[in-house]
Amino acid sequence: MSQNMALKLKAAKKLLIFLGKSVLALVEAVVFVIIPKPRKNVAGEIVLITGAGSGLGRLLALKFAQLGSVLVLWDISQESNEETCKMAVEAGATRVYAYTCDCSRKEEIYRVANQVKKEVGDASILINNAGIVTGRKFMDCPDELIEKSLDVNFKSHIWTYKAFLPAMIANNRGHLVCISSSAGLIGMNGLADYCASKFAAYGFAESIFLESFTKGQNGIKTTIVCPFFIKTGMFDGCTTGCPSLLPILEPEYAVRKIVDAILQENMYLYMPKFIYFIVFLKR
Repeated sequence: MSQNMALKLKAAKKLLIFLGKSVLALVEAVVFVIIPKPRKNVAGEIVLITGAGSGLGRLLALKFAQLGSVLVLWDISQESNEETCKMAVEAGATRVYAYTCDCSRKEEIYRVANQVKKEVGDASILINNAGIVTGRKFMDCPDELIEKSLDVNFKSHIWTYKAFLPAMIANNRGHLVCISSSAGLIGMNGLADYCASKFAAYGFAESIFLESFTKGQNGIKTTIVCPFFIKTGMFDGCTTGCPSLLPILEPEYAVRKIVDAILQENMYLYMPKFIYFIVFLKR
């Protein structure tokens, strides 16, 4: 057998193994939609949440406080973050650490990440939640706002992964959570920069999952969250043309579903469920 043929057979074998594992993962996902997975225990786990000073991030912090997790809270607003810290303690958290961090700046992310690793430890659950929306039409949006949107909504995920993924790889243990959006699945009028950033965040999280999967790093879990608009203040004034199928989501409902998806180690969470149908039609 020629060397060229041997290489082709080896490549074909690897492809078949990968496809087989992918099919098994898909079957498992379908089964667990019908039969809910058991929830993992996150008591004592170091949970880092970006954008924890308000909205979804604050509510996620309070949920994980109730579950006994060690909380590491990042936000650009020191005052808002300290308020979340206080609320988390009142909710039952015994260890909460608040750090002021501008997630649009790579150097600051790296600096604060190093501080966290020295003072608290490596994050075992990383929730990239920080986000901004400009709310402007593409041609009306200044370049600096577009850059800010991409920096916070997408690039910050790269830098936090760079900071905390090495320890997860070394331990073959961890959980990466990407708060993307339905705008990361389907283009939306008036949200060009936001959609671009959320599409990128989704693709990045999925690609890192595949890298880990092919290297046999099965202890590193990924959850990608794609909700429709949530009543957190970011989308004030937004309306939906079909409230029965695509309602504006209540924050408490969204957080409950996100935490359940993390505890059950589900890879994808779309809200509301009609989003699954839209994505199916698109594909």
